[in-house]
Amino acid sequence: MRKFILTATAASVLLAGCANMSETERGTAQGAGIGAGIGALIGVATGGHTHAVGGAALGGVIGAVAGNVWSSRMENQRRQMEEATRGTGVEVTQTADNRLKLDIPSDISFATGRSEITGNFRPILDRFATGLIDNPAATVTIIGHTDNTGTDAINDPLSLDRASRTRDYLAGRGVAPQRIFVDGRGSHEPIASNATTEGRARNRRVEIFVAEQQQQPVQQQQPYQGQQYPSQSYPR
Repeated sequence: MRKFILTATAASVLLAGCANMSETERGTAQGAGIGAGIGALIGVATGGHTHAVGGAALGGVIGAVAGNVWSSRMENQRRQMEEATRGTGVEVTQTADNRLKLDIPSDISFATGRSEITGNFRPILDRFATGLIDNPAATVTIIGHTDNTGTDAINDPLSLDRASRTRDYLAGRGVAPQRIFVDGRGSHEPIASNATTEGRARNRRVEIFVAEQQQQPVQQQQPYQGQQYPSQSYPR
């Protein structure tokens, strides 16, 4: 049991460390941590402490790779979004942890210091909403970012408000809001130098991630056989 507790603790530390990672690294690490925990539980159920440690290691590898699935629906949505955003500056990619990522620059999404969705952003979100409705198994994470102009007291809520406005727009187009998670990172995760105008423009962005979770097989429990005792004979 002590080894299992240590394994679970290590997985918790791994997840806590995700705060300092990029969104893709965070998704991979979370998959590894969850996989390690599940692997350890299966190991305990099937073979005791030794199998718990081995199960955790194997579960971590599987969790990191197989947490999300790149289905035909995900591929279709990637192609649709590439077509819908061609020439707009939006980057559409498949991440290392099998998520669809839309990196949307500020010049087509939000005005400086504002969270209202611009007219150029609306057709992209309309097409995106259609793809999400066609793939009900997918979940969405929307993350807002700013440059370092201004203070955290301004930038942090602004980035979250932009992500929330994007979620609300998608919900208004028929996407269930409970499928959408939002976050605001302020100026804390730049992708370019804030020392130049061009770099600050790149850092003012919205990232949208779409994930379709791998369906895990349900483990069947063995029926309880009761405690087995050796047979004994007693004098009559």
